[in-house]
Amino acid sequence: MKINEKISLTPLKKIDLDDGDILHALKKSDPGYAGFGEAYFSFIKFNAIKAWKLHKEMTLNLIVPVGEVRFVFFSEQDASFLEVEIGKKNYQRITVQPEIWFGFKGIHESTSTIINIANIEHNPDEGLKKSINEFNYEW
Repeated sequence: MKINEKISLTPLKKIDLDDGDILHALKKSDPGYAGFGEAYFSFIKFNAIKAWKLHKEMTLNLIVPVGEVRFVFFSEQDASFLEVEIGKKNYQRITVQPEIWFGFKGIHESTSTIINIANIEHNPDEGLKKSINEFNYEW
């Protein structure tokens, strides 16, 4: 299966209000919803990189409501990379099916916030990690 068959982008609704914006994330009727296990936030500082991780069972729904983040996905099957930058300027949700390696880099001057709405609860035995130099990718 090619990488683009395991990753989807969904534009998200933003409602701009004078007293504070509303940013939609995920409804159970949305494409990419695969059930609910947990939601958690990750923070990434400017130019920091967190890579590489693969989930064997978890479907990720990644959203960046604050800042900007470059996500990089790698498929060992077809040896291809896919880059996606999302954040408040390009407000979308990335749905990532299991068995895809990924990493990410903070590309906003301040700390960026990522929320993952996952279909299963975190289990340390369910994921795999590799060092940042494991794949030939120029961050």
